[in-house]
Amino acid sequence: MGELRSLTVSQQVGLLFVALFGVLALVTAIASLRSLRDAPPEVAERHQRLRRDLRAVWVGTVVFWVAWASGAFVATLLTGLVSFVALREFITLSHTTRGDHRSLIAAFFVALPLQYLFVARQHANLFTVFIPVYVFAALPVLSALGNDPRRFLERTAKIQWGMMVCVYGLSHAPALLLLAFPGYEERGAFLVLYLVLVVAAAQIAQEAASRWLRRRPVARQISRSFSWRAWALGCAAAGVVGTLMYWSTPFKAGQAFAIGFIAGGCGTLGELAMKAMKRDAGVRHWAGRTASVTGAVGLLDRVAPLCFAAPVFFHSVRWYFGV
Repeated sequence: MGELRSLTVSQQVGLLFVALFGVLALVTAIASLRSLRDAPPEVAERHQRLRRDLRAVWVGTVVFWVAWASGAFVATLLTGLVSFVALREFITLSHTTRGDHRSLIAAFFVALPLQYLFVARQHANLFTVFIPVYVFAALPVLSALGNDPRRFLERTAKIQWGMMVCVYGLSHAPALLLLAFPGYEERGAFLVLYLVLVVAAAQIAQEAASRWLRRRPVARQISRSFSWRAWALGCAAAGVVGTLMYWSTPFKAGQAFAIGFIAGGCGTLGELAMKAMKRDAGVRHWAGRTASVTGAVGLLDRVAPLCFAAPVFFHSVRWYFGV
């Protein structure tokens, strides 16, 4: 680990992407070979879902590489585009009326760009309160000016919640690039990668543990795979992955485990909350039954855990290390 820490930034980043693309290429090759075998319909469906997930991971990895190579500004811009698509998917499956048009225009074309502008300009104290204070106060007023009181509280709350998850939560991911740790300059991309890996590890480990343990789910009507024991194992897996990644972060091994445990746990709990919203909307995926009309691709399904974990991770690190 000492040798890894002693490498230059360029060498560490080069090693990072060699490892990432190498593992992805190996997993893709194995998945492609297994899909060539004759299998029952349910196994074939799992293979198809795995290939779809692998394509999404490839796209995300390439975007991550482009973002790092292009600098913090482009990374923030790309994350802003992801927020826009995710918010669009969320609003598509939410009940809104003509009276909400002012609020929606303000959310998409005023609040969202300003939030990411504040992130890019490193106004940490401003972007952390802009949406939960100023935007949350403005959106109900704009909806009220639409002169439609039907289900007003429900409509307003859904728009606010969409802004909180898809914009506020996700905007904390590129904000990690801007944290200034002493002696850790130009390595912010590793913090983003650390966050993504621990959240993904928690999700995968929890799903695997739920099948292995076969425990009674704590919220059967929402998720049949969520139990507290499986959740704890998922958090532990996230902590282990975080510990293995500590050489690329400003954390010590114990700190990396604790922060990974917390971030992974928040991501899986957030995924449970988003599943409840999907059940309420009557869909299994955010692409939903309207995908052919709206062009929704289920992006929010993939970034939802990150939307919950990113702000907790950002503020925990910023508070603990005083940066």
